[in-house]
Amino acid sequence: MSTENEGTAVPPAPSAPPPAPVDAPAASAHQGHPAPGAAPDPDRAAPPPAQSADQGYGFGPQGPVGETGWGPHGAHGGQDPTPSSSAPDASWPPPPPSSTPSYGDGGAGHGPGGWGSSYQQPAPKNGGGRGRMLAAVLVAALVAGGAGGGLGYTLAKENDSNGSTTVSASTSGGNVKRDPGTVAAVAAKALPSTVTIEAESSSGEGGTGTGFVFDTQGHIVTNNHVVAEAVDGGKVSVTFPNGKKYDAEVVGHAQGYDVAVIKLNNAPSDLKPLPLGNSDEVAVGDSTIAIGAPFGLSNTVTTGIISAKNRPVASSDGTGSQASYMSALQTDASINPGNSGGPLLDAQGSVIGINSAIQSTSNGGFGTGQAGSIGLGFAIPINQAKYVAQELIKTGKPVYAKIGASVSLEDTTGGAKITEQGAAGSEPVDPGGPADKAGLQPGDVITKLDDRVIDSGPTLIGEIWTHKPGDEVTITYERDGKERTTELTLGSRVGDS
Repeated sequence: MSTENEGTAVPPAPSAPPPAPVDAPAASAHQGHPAPGAAPDPDRAAPPPAQSADQGYGFGPQGPVGETGWGPHGAHGGQDPTPSSSAPDASWPPPPPSSTPSYGDGGAGHGPGGWGSSYQQPAPKNGGGRGRMLAAVLVAALVAGGAGGGLGYTLAKENDSNGSTTVSASTSGGNVKRDPGTVAAVAAKALPSTVTIEAESSSGEGGTGTGFVFDTQGHIVTNNHVVAEAVDGGKVSVTFPNGKKYDAEVVGHAQGYDVAVIKLNNAPSDLKPLPLGNSDEVAVGDSTIAIGAPFGLSNTVTTGIISAKNRPVASSDGTGSQASYMSALQTDASINPGNSGGPLLDAQGSVIGINSAIQSTSNGGFGTGQAGSIGLGFAIPINQAKYVAQELIKTGKPVYAKIGASVSLEDTTGGAKITEQGAAGSEPVDPGGPADKAGLQPGDVITKLDDRVIDSGPTLIGEIWTHKPGDEVTITYERDGKERTTELTLGSRVGDS
């Protein structure tokens, strides 16, 4: 499935997705189309067997998906999130009444000289008479006002004594106690630590996305496509819900994982990191709360449930650059361009994922050309994102697990086939690498990794990246029509290139 990254962009500034997760695949997606299995990140697009997401807005076998953020979301190919305003209907709202209301000619239900008739000031008989007349008019007006007030009070009192059907609440608004676990309570606690990010390239292009406080040192976690345009000589700024704004710098970014870490300059001492949950324990049907800046509308809260787990998603910005891959949490909480990088919370307010992509229809709305939510959003599981963020803070570079073999990225449903030739003429199976040691050969079709069914190359890549280098996994594969299994210890690759 293809998906798009969601994001609100200033001038459109597509960002390049990370290189293919497996060692250079021999068969890659066509330029300008998301890799198969890619799923739309609110700003990305994903391929068929594996859900894919587009950073910015991409299209996959199942349609374009858009995410929030820059590029694909905002920085990644996100587009100007500000909807173009259309001319209001001339018939609405109706024209206001004349600034000088007319009270003459009696008025409905009143005859001449009654209430509503115009006042004709009598000609003064002499100098003193005029003064007395004006005084009499003022007194009459005051009395009329007093009489009206008294009459209103009397009627209200009588009606009240006859019994009223209205009921006054004992508490309302800010006086209401919101129990832990309610959406309002979770939002109140999480909003102060969720920020709106504006990223801009050296040429002035960029977009808007979301992030959240990761630690007390001022590190903010977000999507790579949100800040990708600002990596080389650009600018990044962070705005908190209380209006305070800080400049920030990109500490590290992982295109393949679509995760980035930025750090606030002169970070305040009272930062409150959001608590991180355990995405492995999330169950389908669990409640979710998403916070972000869809179409530039900061501090927006939406709710939903976990619709599926381990959804293979590949996302790209539709420019032909390499894609990002994830085994995503799927949610129906509304996610739109600008939500990218924001937290997906559980009912206790713990972060269980980073909103990254959406599956959407091809036609954008709001006059931006960007697609919007249709209830299919994808988030990077926080267990994976936490590991990546910690590596970026430590070294500034991402570390990827690998099997040491090139697999086809064509849209299939039969598994991930090891190609007959590697990228740029290299060996399809690295000599002495993990796959070679496990006995895998060109032409083998990998169908399972541990207990996860593998239906395509992108699915395999996303699943491999949920692990760490050094992890031991069981590979199930087919060779010459026979199913076999082998144990494999994952290797490592540093950096996106």
